Amino acid sequence: MSNISARIERLPFYSFHRRLLFMGGLGYTFGAMEMAVIAFVLPVIKTRWHLDSFEVGLVASSPLIGYFFGAFSAGMAGDLIGRRAIMMWALAIYCVAAFASALVNSWEIFFVLRVLAGFGGGAESAIVAPFLSEFAARQYRGRFTGSLAGFFSFGFVGAALLGYFVVPPLHDGWRYVIILTALPVIMLLWWRRVLPESPRWLDRCGRGAEASAVLDRMEVEFVSRSGPLPALPPEEIVPEVPAHKGNFFTNFGALWSPRLARITAMSWILFLTITFTYYAFFTWIPTLLVQNGLTITKSFSYSIAIYLAQIPGYYTAAWVNDRVGRQFSISSYLVLGGISAIAMTLSHADIVILIAGIFMSFFMNGTYAGVYTYISEVFPTELRGTGFGVASSVGRIGGAASPIIVGLIFPSYGFTGVFGLSAVTLIVGALAVIFLGIPTLNRSLEEIAATGAASRMIRLKQETGRAFKGS
Repeated sequence: MSNISARIERLPFYSFHRRLLFMGGLGYTFGAMEMAVIAFVLPVIKTRWHLDSFEVGLVASSPLIGYFFGAFSAGMAGDLIGRRAIMMWALAIYCVAAFASALVNSWEIFFVLRVLAGFGGGAESAIVAPFLSEFAARQYRGRFTGSLAGFFSFGFVGAALLGYFVVPPLHDGWRYVIILTALPVIMLLWWRRVLPESPRWLDRCGRGAEASAVLDRMEVEFVSRSGPLPALPPEEIVPEVPAHKGNFFTNFGALWSPRLARITAMSWILFLTITFTYYAFFTWIPTLLVQNGLTITKSFSYSIAIYLAQIPGYYTAAWVNDRVGRQFSISSYLVLGGISAIAMTLSHADIVILIAGIFMSFFMNGTYAGVYTYISEVFPTELRGTGFGVASSVGRIGGAASPIIVGLIFPSYGFTGVFGLSAVTLIVGALAVIFLGIPTLNRSLEEIAATGAASRMIRLKQETGRAFKGS
């Protein structure tokens, strides 16, 4: 383990990490609002602009189309030129495009601008978790990154509240909602200007002096606020993994090298299955409820209750991340989400649909707390942004396709078809993480990167044993 890594590992969670959590988390909040607000805008613009089902599905997928290209390019660029600059530019692109989309009167122009806003949101989402995870020590990294992902829930709840209180009563309420999700980003950009670059990334790029300077400032702040630093952790014998230096193409190819192919396959399947189901559910739920006989106002109130279940879903999973392990957290929440989806297919009464929807929301969002933590850990530092970003963008293929597929399935097969497909998809994701994943609990990022696939089962037994001893 390098001196830079050892210094990060000895730092307790303190005010610097709290600021990181809020700066990164608020970006996720506004990004989630940008994604979720489409669900509440769709019923209005569908009538206003006389859209057919295919056009509604296309508009619903617009942020995810942009998200695909944003996540893909930002992850790779973050590994090549640095995490911080990409994060700032991503947020600026989102802010400008989202604000402009509120001012148009054509669904075609609206679609293009929402794609651009999705590009910024996707770039932001793909770079924040890998970036901030590199500042966290092993003992709280699971809770830290899981809690970071939890900020998505506040965005979805905020969008649901805006959709309920602003969209129905006002003639142009949908425009005001979009503006309200874009303007606060200006404040966040100003706040983030003081963020340092990742010391782990700097160190792997041969910029050790800059990495040390970042940690010097962090340590001085800790000492001034909390007293003496803990001793450096005992030296770990971690095999040195040569840093991979490349470009966009060689970095992408490195994901499928023998050392990383299994992890890459797992991360792609995991992101694809959870994102497909997630956006099939959350993008269409208000519209599906309306078509099932509820008024728009009542469907929005049900949506708020379903969205509120995200918050405990994320934060219980963040706790499970560091208690039992990421693989257990992800696989168990996926299976329970699948069971909830099956309950949705068997439901006819409104209250039963609501309860099943609440549980599905709880478990699917809890899964994301595990996914964002896990995929930020399993790739080496010089490929962490690429690995996370490409996996996230692959997931958005499913997310972009899911509203269109739901739009085609629902007229013929109804709730049974939509949520039956969701259940099967979630189970596939659980199997991928169980059989293709590697354990990461209580391990430094450097140790995870140095561990070969041959030791997977040994490490899994060790992790399970530690988890049960600690419980």
